[in-house]
Amino acid sequence: MKFSILTLFPGIFASPLKESILGKAADRGLIDFDIINIRDFADDPHRSCDDTPYGGGPGMVMKVEPICRAVEHVKEKGGRVKVVLLTPQGRRFDHFTAERFARSAHICLVCGRYEGVDERVLDHVDEELSVGDYVTSGGEFPALVVIDAVSRFVPGVLGNDESIHSETFKEPLLEYPQYTRPETFMGSSVPAVLLSGNHEEIRRWRRKEAIRKTLLKRSDLLEGFHMSEEDRRFMREIMEEIPE
Repeated sequence: MKFSILTLFPGIFASPLKESILGKAADRGLIDFDIINIRDFADDPHRSCDDTPYGGGPGMVMKVEPICRAVEHVKEKGGRVKVVLLTPQGRRFDHFTAERFARSAHICLVCGRYEGVDERVLDHVDEELSVGDYVTSGGEFPALVVIDAVSRFVPGVLGNDESIHSETFKEPLLEYPQYTRPETFMGSSVPAVLLSGNHEEIRRWRRKEAIRKTLLKRSDLLEGFHMSEEDRRFMREIMEEIPE
């Protein structure tokens, strides 16, 4: 899978894309990164990519021409490509969008800056995407979030491809509590069921604790949760256990 990244600040990507899972996957040829400086497509001696907004107002707006030239360059070089603009106005990025993006062979991420991009840029992108209801200095860090989340769905990127099937947000439940050595730390011990070797008991405990954690921390997720009879029983037990 290939990611083309259009940015005014290519140095931001230098280290993150070489580390940990992403770096190893790139070394193995499972994913590929092409970091493109939008300034290379400006047509003036100063390589200007922003200008004052028509109608007045604070800040600067990214110009349409350099971005569109960069997008066309990616398309000419890489063939079929999904072009995504990172913007607070976009649709919320989630687990299922990451899974859908992973089915594309080539994604081009356009990183906005300043007060945003000229509206006419939208005529040249396939999707607008937001990583949350907050503002970052630009689209670079959101792009890294998207790259990391999408790459996890590419076969072979994770050490164990089964890991992706049990992760949080595959369904609207937070992940169950996890423990490792030591068995006891500062008087706090690992739940006995996890040491029992009884796989069915462990499965039930994990399922119930996932429901408990979601109820206590992100109850909003349960609005879209279609419970099994077992889940409903766990929910009743949890509600009885919660102090009034």
